[in-house]
Amino acid sequence: MLKNYLTIALRNLRKHKGFTFINVFGLAVGLACCLLITLYVVDELSFDRYNTKADRIYRVHTDILFGGDDMRFAVSADPVGPTLKKDYPQVENYVRLHDRGTWLVKRSGQPNNLREDKIIFADSTLFDVFTLPFIAGDPKQALAEPNTVVISESAARRYFGHQNPIGQTLVFDNKQLLKVTGVMEDMPENSHFRTDFFVTMLNDNYQWGQWLSNNHHTYIVLKPGVDPEAFGKNFATVIEKYVGPQALQYIGVSMKQFREAGNRYQMWLMPLTDIHLKSRQNIELAPNGDMQYIYIFGAVAIFILLIACINFMNLATARSANRAKEVGVRKVLGSERQQLIGQFMVESVLMAMLAMGLALVLVSLALPLFNTVAAKSLAVQSLLSPGFLSFILVLPVVVGLLAGSYPAFFLSSFRPLLVLKGGAFKSVNRGSKQVSLRSGLVVFQFAMSVILIIGTIVVYQQINYIQTTKLGFNREQVLTIHEAYSLDSQVDAFKNEVLRLPGVVSGTISGYLPVPSDRSDSPMFPEGEIDQKKAVSMQQWAVDHDYVKTLGMQIAQGRDFSRDFGADSSGIILNETAVKIFGFKEPLGKRVVQFGDPSGKTQKVYTVIGVVKNFHFESLRRNVGALGLFLGKNTTSATFRLSTQDVAALIPQIETKWKQLAPGQPFNYSFLEDKFDAMYRAEQRIGTIALTFSVIAILVACLGLFGLAAFMAEQRTKEIGVRKVLGASVPSLVTMLSWDFLKLVFIAIIIATPIAWWAMNKWLEDFAYRIDVPWWVYIMAGVVAVLIAFVTVSFQSIKAALMNPVKSLRAE
Repeated sequence: MLKNYLTIALRNLRKHKGFTFINVFGLAVGLACCLLITLYVVDELSFDRYNTKADRIYRVHTDILFGGDDMRFAVSADPVGPTLKKDYPQVENYVRLHDRGTWLVKRSGQPNNLREDKIIFADSTLFDVFTLPFIAGDPKQALAEPNTVVISESAARRYFGHQNPIGQTLVFDNKQLLKVTGVMEDMPENSHFRTDFFVTMLNDNYQWGQWLSNNHHTYIVLKPGVDPEAFGKNFATVIEKYVGPQALQYIGVSMKQFREAGNRYQMWLMPLTDIHLKSRQNIELAPNGDMQYIYIFGAVAIFILLIACINFMNLATARSANRAKEVGVRKVLGSERQQLIGQFMVESVLMAMLAMGLALVLVSLALPLFNTVAAKSLAVQSLLSPGFLSFILVLPVVVGLLAGSYPAFFLSSFRPLLVLKGGAFKSVNRGSKQVSLRSGLVVFQFAMSVILIIGTIVVYQQINYIQTTKLGFNREQVLTIHEAYSLDSQVDAFKNEVLRLPGVVSGTISGYLPVPSDRSDSPMFPEGEIDQKKAVSMQQWAVDHDYVKTLGMQIAQGRDFSRDFGADSSGIILNETAVKIFGFKEPLGKRVVQFGDPSGKTQKVYTVIGVVKNFHFESLRRNVGALGLFLGKNTTSATFRLSTQDVAALIPQIETKWKQLAPGQPFNYSFLEDKFDAMYRAEQRIGTIALTFSVIAILVACLGLFGLAAFMAEQRTKEIGVRKVLGASVPSLVTMLSWDFLKLVFIAIIIATPIAWWAMNKWLEDFAYRIDVPWWVYIMAGVVAVLIAFVTVSFQSIKAALMNPVKSLRAE
């Protein structure tokens, strides 16, 4: 029976090649998009699941509301891990990570350094918590002693080639000598952080025991069976017992008084496997993904697949008149309804299987480009995993059954007497239920298309707004030379040498730039008012005399730092937000206090000499926070403002100056504009992917509409002939044939617009600075949808209207 079904199915597919192509290609595109997005989603959901204890590992987060700032940190105080392990038997183990950023590294005895972007200090318990297999060394002892480092397999090859790295020495920042005690496999890409170097925490030059300073990523492993929600209630006790005394010593209030003043101090647990997609905390070890985009992409995949399935259902039911006599004859000859249903379902599944084969080819061709756009390294081999193979085998069957179910039941329901008498056209193609279903499916297709069009326009508008909004500083032609500290005592000489080059306007030496960084706020108080209610939580940046001028910031009141005023060493420039929170009506001359340690014993008093206009030093997702600039030494980077258009010729000149003063040190640079653009790379990727899938969805919908219009024009051939004989013009016929479809598109626009408005406003809520979606966006999306539909339908309409009526009426 199955063989007979397959034979008839293949015969029908070959007989109707145009119909077969439209259905197979449409389904193939839908399935290919579904596979690509599934690869992406599965990869995103797989983060950190390679750890054998992943279901029991949690990171301790800290949320603080104080000094007018709502701070949500992915880090916690350094004593948190050891204290939880000591006080609570539910904790099996802990590890702390402290990211110290970019370092210069070289093999001992070698002259040249390499720049390593992420060096992480870690406790010796690291390898008991995370599953990081060792190639050489003992993971339990690797970080147990001072001056030790564990490196990745890639780093081992980079620095030691084929030699055994164990026992060898690496030099960090030209001063720290660390012995390699372990070589681990490269960390998986689906990890929420990655590094090639773990340095023992014993080498971290940190003032330990600070419950009020949050700088360490702390992970704990709960024992099997421990309820994390119940365990999290213990944090209230920890805060009262350990944080409270330091708060009392620091700002003179108990935790009860702290909370009564409207402040908040909380610690809570986040599951390791949720970090990549669900963490919205500050000071992450690496940029995270976003669960919101998983939902969006998942919905898009379903939409495109549904549009492709709808094409199948529409065309199959529209062709029902062509198969009505076949059904009638087979029923007369004794075929039962379930046999006819089986036949049509086999045809549908066979078509879906052919589409899946073509989809796999499309995926293999599109994957390199998709990886580039999505910043992934997905491989076609992933499709060969047992889970994906099952998915690939089951999906076309499900799609085939879904797409073919209604046509199969509909076609098999024909009454043989009626269809064999020639009533098929009237009863089959003009049935109100069938027309209503077909119309509803077309409306659904184009409603989804309109939503995707509106979404794409809004995303690109928001990105354009971000890139063109005034930031409060001039980011154009600003060059930053990294690791200026490797110049040591020559850093000022380097700055002066570069300033002599034509095309260099000004320069500054500072580690603080107006782009997001893992900087944390610290409180300052008005002098004489060391009161928690007067505290202002703010950024405090050490800069030099030329910082404001080089970055193109504007002084709103007072003045900039000047070498003519020796007292500026105790001066501070506040931004407008800080002035507002302090409540200073006349800020110039006011004095503010900065504590040097949590005990409050050491403090420094600054006099406000100027107010800088607010500038964005974080993502436009956040409001501008409080900030203070003071004179200080920070040699992390050297930044220069350029005035030449020939930057390509200037950079080698700067590099020559660098090599003269810092031989053997890598010359690394970037442009501030590129750093700014990198903040919104995720949104740019989302915009590109959304645009791509929107175009695909529209094309698939149009493909079905094209086939449907062709068939409907064929069914109305004699009607068109009669109308032409009676004097109907070609434009009137085209309008008549197109209107049936265009009115469905108008209905789709009416349905899609409020849904798109709601969805895009939800997305824009993540930005503190965002566009107001103008009304014309919805009009434009509707116009685009109507034009696309009209072009698609009118091709067939014009073809039918131009047909010679003699041919269409010959049989009458």
